[in-house]
Amino acid sequence: MFIQTESTPNPATLKFLPGQSVLEAGTADFPTADAAAPSPLAQRVFAVNGVTGVFFGTDFVTVTKDEGMEWDHIKPAILGAIMEHYQSGRPVMEGEATAHAGHADHSGPDSDIVNQIKELLDTRVRPAVAQDGGDITFHGFDRGIVYLHMQGACAGCPSSTLTLKMGIENLLRHYIPEVLEVRPVAA
Repeated sequence: MFIQTESTPNPATLKFLPGQSVLEAGTADFPTADAAAPSPLAQRVFAVNGVTGVFFGTDFVTVTKDEGMEWDHIKPAILGAIMEHYQSGRPVMEGEATAHAGHADHSGPDSDIVNQIKELLDTRVRPAVAQDGGDITFHGFDRGIVYLHMQGACAGCPSSTLTLKMGIENLLRHYIPEVLEVRPVAA
C-alpha cells in the first residue's frame, strides 16, 4: 500500500490519500479524540501523539496537528496508523455510524433561497475545498446572512476567512441577491 500526502493551505493540516475509498459518500469530521469513537481509523490516527483533528472525505484523510509538533516527526506515525488500519480489515466507521451528507435542514419561507445556496455550495464550493482536504457545509440562513460550517483543513485555516469572504460570499451574492453576508459557525 502506498499512501500519498498533499499539503493544504492550512499549515497545521496534511491530506493523506490511501489510494482506496475512505468513505462511500459524504464526509466525517472528528475534531477531538472523543468524537472518534465511531471510527476505528480515526481512533488509530488520534493515537499518534500530536494529532488534534481527523477528517474523512471519499478518498482522503485530513489530519490536523498540534502547533508545537513538526510534520517530519509525526507524519511517519500517521502513515503507519493508516496503513495498519487498512491491513486490519476493520471498517472505517463501525455500527450505525455513517458519514454526514453535509448540509443542515432548513424549512420555511426562505427554502427556495436555501436550496439555491446548497446547490451552489455543492457544485462550485465543496469540490474545490475537498481538493484542499476540507469541506464547507450549510448551517443556516437568517435575514440575508448565510452561516457555514468549515471542516477538515478549512477549520482553523489562516486563509479560510479570505476564502469565505472573497470567494464564497462573492459567489453567493452574485447568484442570489438575497444573500448579504457569509459567516462561519463553530462545530
